[in-house]
Amino acid sequence: MRYPTIFEPAEEGGFNVFFPSFPGCVTFGRNFEEAKTKAKEVLELWLEELSVSGEEIPAYRSYPIVDEVDVTLPNKSKILYEPAHC
Repeated sequence: MRYPTIFEPAEEGGFNVFFPSFPGCVTFGRNFEEAKTKAKEVLELWLEELSVSGEEIPAYRSYPIVDEVDVTLPNKSKILYEPAHC
């Protein structure tokens, strides 16, 4: 099975990880590779717990599309640039 997974750069470095399909199921990795490894581990534990407690596990045939949209800002817009997370 595959599930949509969000890897969000953390202010202190690394990545916070969460799963839209499983609120409360979160983890963190010091880099992207570690975050992916921990994401797999925590999600498998979460699914095991759901299975043991007899709860249904959602399955998806399609996934959200994440993209960017170019926009034109009003002339007087104040822009706050986020720090780079590398």
